Amino acid sequence: MLTIERALVDKIVAHARADHPDEACGVIAGPIGSDRPVRYVAMVNAERSPTFYRFDSLEQLKVWREMDDRDEEPVVIYHSHTSTEAYPSRTDISYAAEPGAHYVLVSTRDPEEVEFRSFRILDGEVTEEEVTVVDTYE
Repeated sequence: MLTIERALVDKIVAHARADHPDEACGVIAGPIGSDRPVRYVAMVNAERSPTFYRFDSLEQLKVWREMDDRDEEPVVIYHSHTSTEAYPSRTDISYAAEPGAHYVLVSTRDPEEVEFRSFRILDGEVTEEEVTVVDTYE
């Protein structure tokens, strides 16, 4: 189960809508071992594509080094789908390299509806998980 603050959900959705019709992507880092997303990091979709995303390799290196320096890990890795449901594609599954991360997808296909879902992806197997949105972690 993913527990996430409403403000972080709002940032992900806003990023997805702002980058539409291209896919948006980013990370939410958290303290190692906590499974608590805390630090929002919007990233650039190096593909600038409505059907595919890829982190810019230099930006990714910088962000992952920052996480190491701060004793953080990628708790959430997110991206958007612009014309399909919020479900991992075969490409998404093949690129899922963080076994402990929650893979969040947001669909921007309907401007009136927020489709926000989270998955665990391990060894090519996709498992949808419940998302609990809270005002604060307390």
